[in-house]
Amino acid sequence: MKTVPMPQDGPAAAVPVLQVGPAVAVPPAPTFHWRHALAAIVLVELGLIGLYFDTAFAMVGIWWRSETFNHAFLVPPIVIWLVWEKRHALARQHPHPSPWLALPLAGLACVWLLGELAAVNAVTQLAFTAMLVLAVPLVIGIPAARQIAFPLAFLFFAVPIGEFVMPKLMDWTATFTVLGLRASGIPVYQEGLHFVIPSGRWSVVEACSGVRYLIASIVVGTLYAYLNYRSLKRRLIFIGVSILVPVFANWARAYIIVMLGHLSGNELATGADHLIYGWVFFGFVIMIMFAIGMRWREPEAELPPVVVASGSGLMASGSVAGLSIAAGLTLVIALAPRVALKALESGPLLPPPVLAAEPLATSGWQIVETRLSDWQPAFANPSATMNAVLAKGDRRVGVFIAYYRQQNYDRKVISSSNVLVQSGDKSWAQVGRDARQITLAGQALYVNSGSLRSNLVSVGAEPFRLRVWHWYWIGGRLITSDHFGKLWLALSRLMGQGDDSAAIFVYAPEPDGEAALADYLSTGGGSISTVLDQAAAQH
Repeated sequence: MKTVPMPQDGPAAAVPVLQVGPAVAVPPAPTFHWRHALAAIVLVELGLIGLYFDTAFAMVGIWWRSETFNHAFLVPPIVIWLVWEKRHALARQHPHPSPWLALPLAGLACVWLLGELAAVNAVTQLAFTAMLVLAVPLVIGIPAARQIAFPLAFLFFAVPIGEFVMPKLMDWTATFTVLGLRASGIPVYQEGLHFVIPSGRWSVVEACSGVRYLIASIVVGTLYAYLNYRSLKRRLIFIGVSILVPVFANWARAYIIVMLGHLSGNELATGADHLIYGWVFFGFVIMIMFAIGMRWREPEAELPPVVVASGSGLMASGSVAGLSIAAGLTLVIALAPRVALKALESGPLLPPPVLAAEPLATSGWQIVETRLSDWQPAFANPSATMNAVLAKGDRRVGVFIAYYRQQNYDRKVISSSNVLVQSGDKSWAQVGRDARQITLAGQALYVNSGSLRSNLVSVGAEPFRLRVWHWYWIGGRLITSDHFGKLWLALSRLMGQGDDSAAIFVYAPEPDGEAALADYLSTGGGSISTVLDQAAAQH
């Protein structure tokens, strides 16, 4: 305690004051021009949504259609709530535009344009969301935006992306389930995602991949880590746990469901009820994970110190002119790719091409009328197709081409929904996939390879099997990678070279399917490019 003398307006008095360390004058939280800044941000965000309404509408459409992304409806309200919770921290900052962020914003606008040209939802929606996020620090400055960095980053969970991991998750689930069954003493015969046990046949389909549980767990786990922990280390650890737990839990769920079906004579967990069991099991696991995580909960963080105003002229703190310039610059940059897209799409509509099979008959191979099978790839809405069978001696090879012209989101050569066999196909199942290096008319090329099995099998007969090799032809270039194919398609359209593309499939019956395919492609495979070049010339 220290006695401090006071002015003698009345009787002499002394007031006890508790003083720790040197006396420091702490100014109150200042009142800045946040009303102007808030108006500028709202104007910019609404402007971006208006300019990219088709992209935003496509996102909401996926939220509505896909159970995997129904949670995204909650993301914008959660972001608004998290920002509101940070209002006291924001009030201690000065809104100070950062116009140099216009450079990365322009880069995002270019990325959106490339994604739109290639009709890639994931790219356009990620770029659009990133522009919504980046517009905030551009208008109010990085120091102020840093206070709401997590809410801004959380907005990316509104992007319906993540199903690209589904094939790998399905492979892992099938492998773990088979290992668990064998460890339990149950004999299993496995072919890819399909396996047979004494009590019946099982398949790992998209709903069994666990991608819904994984995405939901990451979203909820990230929010939980932010609200309950202060240190970055603890937050990252909990987010890592929220990634691993649903993966392992889904493996256990799949094993339990198969065991329930096996032990109950396929009375339990064989229909829609096993999906219900899955969500109940997932909810139980998440509750345990959160309960354990509460043990390391940390207290709330203190408010940041008051920031002294800086800047001068148009970009001075709280300047209406500066905020207006930043908002206008953002909207002008966002408008540029829309104008460029309009110019690129102003060309005339082209007729669908006609694919002629005659050039395929070369080097001793002859076109025959007999079909190899009733299989054809599940590629949606091609502009034209061709399915030809060629024979040379005892060997038979099929060539299927799906040709695409003037592509859009409903008709595109590369899409996650374009597959060799759909998971619900009653006639065919894909039981293997890998990559092969082949020789195509003297040129080395890596292609995707798939093994197909007919589900229409007579009792005691061996199932009919096909070996399929497939790749893409985009603007005259042979491509195997989906990602590189999308990039090349966008660049081709950007350079005014059109978007003519094709998916090429060559297939032959097993057991000597690969030998027949290699024989045809090494001698007559160049004729496939001739067919495609002729089609591309039809304008």
